[in-house]
Amino acid sequence: MEQQIYKGKLIQFHPLKIAKKEELTKNTFSLELDIPENVKENFRFEAGQFVSIRFQSHGKEVINDYSMTSAPYEGKICLGIKVNSPEGATSQLFQNYNVGDELWVSEPSGRFTIVSKPSEFRTIVAFAAGIGITPILSHFKNILHNEPRTRLFLFFGNKSSEDLVYREQLDNLARTCGDRLQIFYFFSQEKTADQFFYGRLDEKKLHLIINQILHLDDTDEESTIWDAVDEVLICGKGEMIKTLANACYHHGIPKKNIHFELFEEFNDDIYPVEKEFPLIENIEVEFTMLGKNYTTQLADNKDKILQQLLMQKFPVPYSCKSGICGSCECSLEEGEVELLENEYLTEKEEEQGHILACMSIVKSKKIKLNFDLS
Repeated sequence: MEQQIYKGKLIQFHPLKIAKKEELTKNTFSLELDIPENVKENFRFEAGQFVSIRFQSHGKEVINDYSMTSAPYEGKICLGIKVNSPEGATSQLFQNYNVGDELWVSEPSGRFTIVSKPSEFRTIVAFAAGIGITPILSHFKNILHNEPRTRLFLFFGNKSSEDLVYREQLDNLARTCGDRLQIFYFFSQEKTADQFFYGRLDEKKLHLIINQILHLDDTDEESTIWDAVDEVLICGKGEMIKTLANACYHHGIPKKNIHFELFEEFNDDIYPVEKEFPLIENIEVEFTMLGKNYTTQLADNKDKILQQLLMQKFPVPYSCKSGICGSCECSLEEGEVELLENEYLTEKEEEQGHILACMSIVKSKKIKLNFDLS
């Protein structure tokens, strides 16, 4: 039996049993889910993706997203989960569900992914904070398994060594793949022997990393390791992503090569808006959502579409408001908009007229949108 649930898009859920449960730190735990043979094809995934879990918390149904720590070649789904508060939903998941219990789990989704290039020499740098290590771990295991010519650098920030999750797995990877993987741990609330590793991962720390760690390149004496970086992966809280993404961009990495995944709602733009638009007032808006048609009027185009519809109390799907999660993806059926930033849509989807409402500015007197894409 399977269920379809609307969560911005229509998502397929299947009942899966918990095969393994492990407490990792005082506020994190892992789940391994048993995938029956008849749905294995439904649960094939790419490194960096996540699943949504539907479960009961305080008598109410909750749906939360959790990233895979397992790599696709491992043939299993393992999740890393943080308990944010004793009263929160994830605390209920930890307390009330055990090995053998059944959870409704969505088919994998998410676009915090990169194209595999096993025949190329690549340099990939990742920044993670706290539980943000989960999709990075999946990526790194997958790259080390499939790309013999790729070298990896991980900069992992935590409050203290007690909060550092998956250290054993990471250290084992570094030991077995030391010629291709280097890991550096940073602590914001624990003094370190070397002051370099004390503090948060931010633009100042990135500058030091570039100049003191990623400076000499043994493979090319005329350039630095940072000059050779092909892709950057960032996962953590919104402010950290915003800070590091902009710092990487200002240090020469193209935006298209900077990939990030948010682990909480974030209402700011990741990159500053650099364009100005002619003012348009009294904009007519029509949109379809869950089979219902709506009409409204926007006072002007000073704010983005999603934010204005939410201010008018329309139940438009969203998660991040930053162009990353894709929850507010819709098709533009009439009118003109400017898509400011896009970490989610493919070129083909853009060509088909898909936009992200959270990152779109209206450029015509009338627009018509359709949120029912599936």
